[in-house]
Order: sequence, then structure tokens, then C-alpha cells
Amino acid sequence: MKNMIKKGLTLGLGLAITTKEQAEKVVEELVEKGELTKQESKEFVDELVVKGEEAKKDLDERIEQKLKQILDELNLATKEEVDALKQRVKQLEKALGETESK
Repeated sequence: MKNMIKKGLTLGLGLAITTKEQAEKVVEELVEKGELTKQESKEFVDELVVKGEEAKKDLDERIEQKLKQILDELNLATKEEVDALKQRVKQLEKALGETESK
């Protein structure tokens, strides 16, 4: 029964529980109903927090990858490319100024 509750909560709560306080509140309700012991509740909260952090990290990575893909498709210049072009323009202006002064 406890494993079914764990699986159900883990699946049902998913990313909804992202903070330890939220997880503790849900688990405390289970303790009050007698579905979990205090020791099980602490372990369960820790497990939910870890899973929430892992899910957040995975989501952040997916968002970053998708943003990179979109930017690549838009063919926009990166900050590094713009900085390199600015440096090149300065070098060319300096060279042109030296040529004109001769």
C-alpha cells in the first residue's frame, strides 16, 4: 500500500512539488491520515525534493538546448561574434587612419 501511495504521489505531484515546504505539507497530511510514519515521511520528503531538483535540472537543460536550437535556426550573431567584428573594425579604422596620415 505504501509503495502504491509513493508511486501515485511521485507521478501525480511531478513537478508541482518543487520546494521542501510544499513537499512537507503534502507528506504531513499523509502522516495525519496514518498512511505514512514520521520516519517514512522524512525519507519521502527528501526523495521528493531530490526528484524535484532532478526534474528542474532536466527541464532547464531542455530549455537551454531548445533556445540554442532556435537561435541557430534564426542565424543570429553571437555576442562573441559581434565583439570579434567590433575588434576587427577598430583594427581596420586604425590601419586606415595610419594610411591616410602618410
